[in-house]
Amino acid sequence: MGKLLDKIDSPKDLKKLGKAELPELAFEVRELIVDSVAKTGGHLASSLGAVELTIALHYALNTPKDKLIWDVGHQAYAHKILTGRRDSFSTLRQKDGIGGFTKPSESEYDTTISGHSATSISSGLGIAAAMELKGEKRKVVCVIGDGSMTAGLAFEGLNQAGHLGKDIIVVLNDNEMSISENVGALSAFLSKKLTGRFAKKIKDEVESFASSIPKIGKGLATIIKKAEDSLITFLTPGMIFEGLGFHYIGPIDGHNLEELLSTLKDTSDMKGPVLLHVITKKGKGYRPAEKQPSLFHGIGPFNAATGEPVAKTGKAHPSYTEVFSRSIVEVAEKDKRIVTITAAMPGGTGLSSFAERFPDRFFDVGIAEQHAITFASGLARKGLVPVVALYSTFMQRAYDQLFHDVCLEGLPVVMALDRAGIVGADGPTHHGLFDISYLRHLPGLTLCAPKDADELRNMLHSVVNYGGPVAVRYPRGSGVGEASKGKPTIIEPGRAELIKEGGDLTIIALGTMVEPAINAVRNLEASGMACALINARFVKPLDGAMILEHAAISGRVLTVEENALQGGFGSAVLELFEENNMKVEVRRMGVPDSFVEQGTQAELRSALGLDAKGIEYAARLILDTDNDHVIEVS
Repeated sequence: MGKLLDKIDSPKDLKKLGKAELPELAFEVRELIVDSVAKTGGHLASSLGAVELTIALHYALNTPKDKLIWDVGHQAYAHKILTGRRDSFSTLRQKDGIGGFTKPSESEYDTTISGHSATSISSGLGIAAAMELKGEKRKVVCVIGDGSMTAGLAFEGLNQAGHLGKDIIVVLNDNEMSISENVGALSAFLSKKLTGRFAKKIKDEVESFASSIPKIGKGLATIIKKAEDSLITFLTPGMIFEGLGFHYIGPIDGHNLEELLSTLKDTSDMKGPVLLHVITKKGKGYRPAEKQPSLFHGIGPFNAATGEPVAKTGKAHPSYTEVFSRSIVEVAEKDKRIVTITAAMPGGTGLSSFAERFPDRFFDVGIAEQHAITFASGLARKGLVPVVALYSTFMQRAYDQLFHDVCLEGLPVVMALDRAGIVGADGPTHHGLFDISYLRHLPGLTLCAPKDADELRNMLHSVVNYGGPVAVRYPRGSGVGEASKGKPTIIEPGRAELIKEGGDLTIIALGTMVEPAINAVRNLEASGMACALINARFVKPLDGAMILEHAAISGRVLTVEENALQGGFGSAVLELFEENNMKVEVRRMGVPDSFVEQGTQAELRSALGLDAKGIEYAARLILDTDNDHVIEVS
């Protein structure tokens, strides 16, 4: 650890350093971030780009009394290190370690949870309004990336902030890309119209030239600067933000600590909302991340000396994302109606290959899931079949659009929900544990989950022809087995798969839970217990005939899902029994009524009992008990 950094346990210690020492501190912070993330994995490039900005903010503000809000914790690693978590930083994103995003329960310096983008301005404005009502004279500063500015929520916050005129500082951290390259007219305006490094270069060169003129240089530079600021404001995002009621300042160099501190001092005395435009470089200070910022946005363990990812041992099956990527291209080659949509994540969702193969049929809408779904409804109205690839946790943001613009009229829009279920180290903001509960009650929506890679391929070939709204949920990580390359098997809507007959217990498993259920049934069979095993495939419509038939034979049912129990797949099975006046002994396995913290997928599934051992244990409880778990429905 660096000689300066090891003295800093809080921003109070930071303020004891002289300004001349801060660049060295920035170097030490970057060194710790790279060394730690190389071991744990994490969101590296964004945090490296925000090191000087973080130091300047904590140096200038009186945190935690002044409120500093980070929009998406991707850029907050330096913030964690400087606010008392230096020694625990090696536990980043590990089970029982510190979180990858800001988290109020973790530190008083973390004002809000920051796992989803574009929330900072609205939250910060609420805090500013509350402090004013309570007579508290404190500053509120929101740091938001240029990628998050493509989200509608950010502009809703800006609009209200300008209207109310509260004292709030919004720092636009402009690194000219979010997870992937930014898209859209606004992004182009933010990053390419006399802004960014180009605008900064113009300003610096003009001021330097004017100042060099003998005798009149200093005065001329002041006059030019005022005129130049007016021009920059007119030709850059300043025009937008000034129109929204903000004082626009910038763009300034986000790696120049002297300029940052001077500007923050000036803005702190201003009344009303202020927009400070700061230019940073994603991956700053670590050459591999500077060269490949997308790769190092979110990366697993890597060799810190070379930047090369640590090779995984053993032969890995392709990930579900990779299977989706190959399969949707395969589907689109045969069906010209297929178009795809992503919300700023072509790489993360596996649509990069589709974009290369069919550039005219691919749309990246930016961080705007609500728009993605309604945009898809428009495409569907004209006879196309849009496939919207989102992470399950981000689909939550577009629930109303799905209800109002897609399901209400039964439009053929396919939602490909990646990262459904337990995602691992990103923790509670990113687990996809609620999609079954918030989707299955929408009339006309087909909801399915594949048990393995081949079934995902078959589902994609099938659902594009169902003629209505469909959601296909699949997990993060490697799929079971390989996707075949022959003629796909078309799966009829609502048709389950009977994997094994058995009269003692009926186990109904969904998606990722089928494979551990197979292993559990094998162990139970070795003990003389005959269990039927059904791969449900569909949450909606259920294969009621198959489930009722085998439930009637065994009289005992165990449902297994990787979703919240409330309103989940097991609840759908219970409703089926109620609707058919069937009395049956039922036990549901899934995620209890609590948020799941971070850890590896295997660690978390084991803790929740959602593995072969847990399923076997639950089955034995039912088989060894007469009435303890009976749910009678009549």
